Amino acid sequence: MSGLRAAGRRSPALPGLLLALVLALVLAGAAALEAADRADERALIVGTAPVSGIYYPAGGALCRAVNAERRLHGLRCLVESTEGSAENLRRLIDGDIDFALLQSDWQYHAYMGTGGPGVDRPIRELRAVLSLHAQPLTVVVARESGIDTLEDLKGKRVNLGIPESAVRLAGETLIENLGWSGQDFAEVTELSMEQQVDALCAGLIDAFIIPTSHPNGVVAAATEGCLGKLIDVAGPAVERLLAEWPFYAVAEIPGGLYRGNPEPVRSFGVRATLVTLESLPPEVVYQIVKSVFDDLEDLRRQHPALSHLTSTEMIGAGNTAPLHDGAAVFFREHGLR
Repeated sequence: MSGLRAAGRRSPALPGLLLALVLALVLAGAAALEAADRADERALIVGTAPVSGIYYPAGGALCRAVNAERRLHGLRCLVESTEGSAENLRRLIDGDIDFALLQSDWQYHAYMGTGGPGVDRPIRELRAVLSLHAQPLTVVVARESGIDTLEDLKGKRVNLGIPESAVRLAGETLIENLGWSGQDFAEVTELSMEQQVDALCAGLIDAFIIPTSHPNGVVAAATEGCLGKLIDVAGPAVERLLAEWPFYAVAEIPGGLYRGNPEPVRSFGVRATLVTLESLPPEVVYQIVKSVFDDLEDLRRQHPALSHLTSTEMIGAGNTAPLHDGAAVFFREHGLR
């Protein structure tokens, strides 16, 4: 009798086993659905630059905006560190990446076929998507140097940077358009980015010229260390450059970024631009642009250099290749173009 009662009892372990089995099935189903979601997603790679620069975090900010809406459009954005514009262009053409961050001068020369490593033909399939932060030509002077305008640089000791560097090229371009040569200065030095701050603060040079995004650590070091002053880079020479080269755009360095420099500073320079190829489907590019513009405020919060972006700048400044059809449709729909 007791044996029959024992055989007829409900095992207390059975509900627990059933619950575990149901839970396992639910989790397996969820994992399968998630895997299916991932399989349906299209991965898009953005080529940027070394992680120490601004192009890498700028690319990350773009991808953050895209990935925030990935469940809606099925696109997943990935950032890849590269050596910069030259490598990005080559890899874009080779099909290794889907989007590339290029300096606006690289975009122009690539599309026109007018120079640059690996640019041996016009890349007519190149398409602009949007423009990002500016890299204004920045002139930092010693406060006691008596330099208040570009014209005041004449007869002073000016650092233009290491020969054949992008910094040097930018400074020489400005000087040539001012109608000057090296003979117009008391001294032209070839110091590195780091050396020039020490030289300015030690009174060994009166000014240095660099193209850079802001805020910038070198400029901050000069303004903090010895109250370096930023001056306007504007006037007829700059207007000639803007008229001659469409990859340049007017830029402004916001006031208050640096100690002792409370007022905005006028300048010009290249911009970071996002490009792709004509073959990328318009609906893909449309969704990328839509994701970025849907929460522009969040994009601005991702990095100080992006904090002053405006929609007007993003659709035009620095872009010289034709606009990709997907981006053009979005801009027209929203009255931006």
